Amino acid sequence: MEANAQRDADGQANFDRVIAEDSRIEPKDWMPDAYRKTLLRQISQHAHSEIIGMQPEANWISRAPSLKRKAILMAKVQDEAGHGLYLYSAAETLGQSRDKMTADLIAGKARYSSIFNYPARTWADMGAIGWLVDGAAICNQVPLCRASYGPYGRAMVRVCKEESFHQRQGFEILLELAHGTPEQKQMAQDAVNRWYAPALMMFGPPDDDSPNSKQSMAWNIKRFSNDELRSRFVGMMVEQVRVLGLTLPDSEIRFNEDTKKWEHGPLDWNEFHEVLAGRGPCNAQRLERRREAHDDGAWVREAAAAYAAKQSLKTKEYAA
Repeated sequence: MEANAQRDADGQANFDRVIAEDSRIEPKDWMPDAYRKTLLRQISQHAHSEIIGMQPEANWISRAPSLKRKAILMAKVQDEAGHGLYLYSAAETLGQSRDKMTADLIAGKARYSSIFNYPARTWADMGAIGWLVDGAAICNQVPLCRASYGPYGRAMVRVCKEESFHQRQGFEILLELAHGTPEQKQMAQDAVNRWYAPALMMFGPPDDDSPNSKQSMAWNIKRFSNDELRSRFVGMMVEQVRVLGLTLPDSEIRFNEDTKKWEHGPLDWNEFHEVLAGRGPCNAQRLERRREAHDDGAWVREAAAAYAAKQSLKTKEYAA
């Protein structure tokens, strides 16, 4: 007992030093249970979001207006699958198996970003998702490249590079539509109108209602609060929407000279909590499709496991 207590005391002292030095905790380092639990919640939720987030866009691959657009959209959806794999791998270093995380997701026990429970109604939604949703993701995730947990921060470096491409392809889709026929421009504006508020909610509830943000920032997992990131994002969009020739559906956007921050109109947080609780427009459909994909992929997992077992046996035979 005394040895364990001394080990925990030494571990806590080293953890505190590493955080104070703004350095990194690695998987074999001692860490507080609450830190591990917070990371598991955040990284697994992020991984689930990448995987569920494939669905709205994958549904448009066959309906993209040209071969070029199909190829780009297919590559983007494949990127999102890769992001999910990086993040599941990072979460596994904390002691949680991917099978358990997947089981929690398809059982409806695990959360993912609320934004992916909204329908993609037109081709312009592919532009709005890329520009607004991936744009919000970049704003939120670039600071995570400096997260105090090593595997998470390193995974985010590559994720952010690819998300930058995704945001640009969304912007380019909207730019083309906005300079097309009046009907195409209206389709682009309608898509921006529908995705603007859900994109702002991606940063999470207001700081006063966010129970996890303060501790995550103290541990250097997060670097900025939800409201700080949301304000930055609004400022970015204000400049870019002018280039598109479209408008943001928010008459209350303004730059506050006193606080030096961008402000926006009120958001419907009741809607946010309803979607997060599983009562959004597409929650049931998204989980049903994920369960189907998991069942359909059973033979692939079995084949991969059999191949791995065969390779392991060969390795042992060579070593003997």
